[in-house]
Amino acid sequence: MTALTSPQAPNTLRTLLSVACAGAALLLGTQAQALDARFQDSNGDLVADTPTDPKLWVDPETLVFAYTPVEDPAVYAKVWDEFLTHLSATTGKKVQFFPVQNNAAQLEAMRAGRLHVAGFNTGSNPLAVNCAGFVPFTLMASNDGRYGYEMEIITYPASGIEKVEDIKGKKMAFTSETSNSGYKAPSALLREQFKMEAGKDYEPVFSGKHDNSIIGVANQDYPAAAIANSVLQRMQAREVVKPEQTVTIYKSQTFPTTGYGYAYNLKPELAEKVKEAFFTFNWEGTGLAKEFNVSEPPQEKFIPITYKEHWQVVRDIDQAMGVEYTCK
Repeated sequence: MTALTSPQAPNTLRTLLSVACAGAALLLGTQAQALDARFQDSNGDLVADTPTDPKLWVDPETLVFAYTPVEDPAVYAKVWDEFLTHLSATTGKKVQFFPVQNNAAQLEAMRAGRLHVAGFNTGSNPLAVNCAGFVPFTLMASNDGRYGYEMEIITYPASGIEKVEDIKGKKMAFTSETSNSGYKAPSALLREQFKMEAGKDYEPVFSGKHDNSIIGVANQDYPAAAIANSVLQRMQAREVVKPEQTVTIYKSQTFPTTGYGYAYNLKPELAEKVKEAFFTFNWEGTGLAKEFNVSEPPQEKFIPITYKEHWQVVRDIDQAMGVEYTCK
């Protein structure tokens, strides 16, 4: 995998999004930050408050946990096994791993009350917060506090694509429309910086997941794809794809990784126990360490975050894209 072709690319994307957002704000107002009417936000932190009426609190016998469906769910059931055992011991609850197949299923499960604790991918966090009552409070980071990933546009050697402009007239693979790195950020980039419109200048195709896009490029099924480089790094570490099978032609600024949290209406004492489980988990020798330590920066612990601060850049992208969180 080659290095970034333009050292100014991260700042360029940030500048473009800032300009786009300034114009979009006149039309969108707070559309990309509006909680569903059934939620309250009395403290202005942009996430749903815990209900004031204890009768509305949820205290299930079994906590259901789901990890964002970026790759094969079967792989991650084993990866999360030690953590879920720790979560069970800390909360005193049985814990079930829910292998969701797509973002829509994960969002609907939390909105319907069937999912209590989850990791939502970067792009789905705002939708989960606004429509499903998701309360993110942590993400993975290195021991020295570094975190995040970059959106990369990749191709394969000898594809005829050496720079972003070469995608014109070809297929461009995205993951899903809710994905930040798999769709929203690269779409904004192609439109604003490179003046390339989907359906006119290139043919957009959707693979469903980051691993599908990466394997599709590695197998030369897709000429180019927008992906999260953290997923690419983990797939290379597992030798699912080889570094020499892909070439990076663009690398973005750093975005927050998967946000972990709970449903807004969990009983407050249970919600605190869930938070305690994340912050007291010992990673050493676990499936999480084996899977996520290979990322750059390495993901070695859970750190506290706030949706209001850490997801600002993602909300800016959504606003630039004209995203509305229409809750059905």
